[in-house]
Amino acid sequence: MKVCIVGASGKLGQYMLQHCLERGYEVVGVCREKSVEKLDPWKDRMTIVPGATNDRDVIQKAVRGCDAVLSVLVPWGMNNYSSGTAQAVMDFAEPGARLIFSCGWHITKDGKDKYSWVFKSVIAAAGWLARLFRVVDLNDQVEACRRIFASDTRWTVVRGSDLEEGESQGLPVWSHHVQDPILKSNITRRTDFALFMVDAITNDRLVHEAPAIVSCQSDSALEHGVKQLEGKVQRVVS
Repeated sequence: MKVCIVGASGKLGQYMLQHCLERGYEVVGVCREKSVEKLDPWKDRMTIVPGATNDRDVIQKAVRGCDAVLSVLVPWGMNNYSSGTAQAVMDFAEPGARLIFSCGWHITKDGKDKYSWVFKSVIAAAGWLARLFRVVDLNDQVEACRRIFASDTRWTVVRGSDLEEGESQGLPVWSHHVQDPILKSNITRRTDFALFMVDAITNDRLVHEAPAIVSCQSDSALEHGVKQLEGKVQRVVS
């Protein structure tokens, strides 16, 4: 299995890198040139392609021959970074490759997600401040996911809750919509977010899904029950 990780030098990317190497996958990592040194611990075990993740030439080179592409959709700046990254991945990935993208709960696939006024207020305020200082453009992440949802590639968009550091608690549980009680705790270990991304490569049930995830050991997951399936914790609800 050959896997490309787009955004490999970030915190989530490094965890995905570790999980892939533990599974014996051949890994190609894309990261900005100034961040290449962050991958020094693994440089002898992977191929590094330096460059901006929305650089189409960089992505074309990196995804060649890969069975799967894991992409961190980071909406940096005001230059369509997320949508440019997603479009390049979809345009140049091998036919039939598994494409796994990461984003937050604010993304909705079918418009049926229901958010609390607190969540909506925080997102609105954060988005306004980010645009004001031209640091992040959350609308571009929305556009990136709109393009992904409309594509006929074998995509999955993993929607993460709030994240924390710490040892793995196991594969997160997920739901189709963020209002499901099982997601109420709104917390996941970052390493387990990465684990879910990597596990999705071989989980065909997640093709064309946008799972919203939460820790399998969170209070809400334990309260509302989980299903043990072949040693992995999962739950699917409508």
